[in-house]
Amino acid sequence: MKIDASQISRHNKSYIESHRETYEFLRYQLDKQGRNADAIVEQLKRLQIAIPSWALGAGGTRFGRFSMGGEPGTLEQKIEDIGLIHALTRSAGAVSLHIPWDIPEDPKAIKELAAAHDITFDAVNSNTFQDQRGQQHSYKFGSLSHTDSAVREQAIRHNLEVIETGKTLGSKSITVWLADGASFPGQNNLRRALQHTMDSLKAIYRHLPPDWKMYIEYKPYEPNFYSTVIQDWGTAYLLATECGERAFTLVDLGHHLPNTNIEQIVATLMMKGKLGGFHFNDSKYGDDDLTVGCIKPYQLFLIFNELVYGMNNNTSQNPPLAWMIDASHNIKDPLEDLIQSLEAIRLAYAQALLVDRKALEEAQANNEVSRAQEIMQNAFRTDVRPLLREARLQSGAALEPLALYQGLEVRKQLVKERGVKSIATGL
Repeated sequence: MKIDASQISRHNKSYIESHRETYEFLRYQLDKQGRNADAIVEQLKRLQIAIPSWALGAGGTRFGRFSMGGEPGTLEQKIEDIGLIHALTRSAGAVSLHIPWDIPEDPKAIKELAAAHDITFDAVNSNTFQDQRGQQHSYKFGSLSHTDSAVREQAIRHNLEVIETGKTLGSKSITVWLADGASFPGQNNLRRALQHTMDSLKAIYRHLPPDWKMYIEYKPYEPNFYSTVIQDWGTAYLLATECGERAFTLVDLGHHLPNTNIEQIVATLMMKGKLGGFHFNDSKYGDDDLTVGCIKPYQLFLIFNELVYGMNNNTSQNPPLAWMIDASHNIKDPLEDLIQSLEAIRLAYAQALLVDRKALEEAQANNEVSRAQEIMQNAFRTDVRPLLREARLQSGAALEPLALYQGLEVRKQLVKERGVKSIATGL
């Protein structure tokens, strides 16, 4: 299924009058505050979020997986689904592949298909947290950190193969996330496991093309519950620093212990020029991988507040960030979930762009705590949805993408095309 411009145009006609009223009113209000609504719209139009190839089918839990029907059973169908989302939002212009779940059989044809949907290839992701069919050595007790050098070499080779796959598609980065760790005290020599991981990552880094980046992801627990080799941002930062100037830390919003101050982590990494990018999701209890912004929208805003400040005060020359959603959907239509996540990310970005930086810095310098809080919350409480709609309108997207998706009964069409029992590759 493909959504064409005429369908979007007809949809927008039914919303345009209401949108014009709300946008003009907001523009007038922002103008009185010294804010340029049109300039913010331009910044929103440039923000593109990569869709992970594994998030287009139903997710799951340790207890079960409930198919949505019409799931993409091939990489080609996944590209087409991202094309649907991008046509509706004009903010999903990239795909992030997980290897070996989504190895293109014909890279040239896949590139042409993606280009037809105006989609590029973001970071490629390696997988040494599962054993694959025909694999010689098991990752049950680790991969890049394993006690056996043969297992480590196998994991290194896999990452190098992922890089080669990415090169054929025009990707410029690789993300490494490890499940390596221990579930019981004494199981691992903690120092030796970290040293093995460092040596393995350095071996991968040495084969990195000169115009590529490596993103090192961290997670405090799961699937191991006593220790994780790369358990926090500090360890990821240490490893990235040891590898070299083109290695960076990747922040997954769900990969933190409860109540962690993620915005402070973001500020620190940007100050050191070592923030590579994000995996966006939301959580209540752990790594829940819920729809972005559905639980803690204020935290998301605070994170973007640090990002906006860091991008505008980039004395450490932190490179442009990689933006990607990493979510799982066990009971929601995956495409609906992704559309909602894209909206939440752009909402938080727009709100952060509204923060009165000059007034905030004055309040901070004078230790005016209440005033500083009010400045932040005034930006957060502003209804910026008209700005997002205007950005979509100017980009040729739908004013209300979720409403159009549901109105066109896209999921029913996908079920009709692919069947009720189709299951997405990977998860």
